[in-house]
Amino acid sequence: MEKAMIRLRMSTQDAHYGGNLVDGARMLALFGDVATELLIRHDGDEGLFVAYDKVEFTAPVYAGDYIEAVGEIVKVGNTSRKMVFEARKVIVPRKDISDSACDLLEEPIVVCRAEGTCVVPKDKIRK
Repeated sequence: MEKAMIRLRMSTQDAHYGGNLVDGARMLALFGDVATELLIRHDGDEGLFVAYDKVEFTAPVYAGDYIEAVGEIVKVGNTSRKMVFEARKVIVPRKDISDSACDLLEEPIVVCRAEGTCVVPKDKIRK
């Protein structure tokens, strides 16, 4: 099945709460971008995200963290595409050392998992 991944650094603009904590909805936005790429790869169209069936937040995300969001199509229907997603923290800032110090994590920290369904209208499917 199709897979896709994006990686980006959370900025202070992503921080929504005290202590530079990033809103969990930011992970869902990343999953939306991954889903769009998956649909383009699979169907040649951006499609539409219909619903999340399950969302689980497992660890906090802070400004400065690098997040890797991955997704995979696990089931293909007539126009529906069932997908699973995972967001992982792969780099963290080390303000205790200096303003610019960061650590690459030996083991990524899973911060969010989700399952969802997207659709591509029949007349938009090109592949």
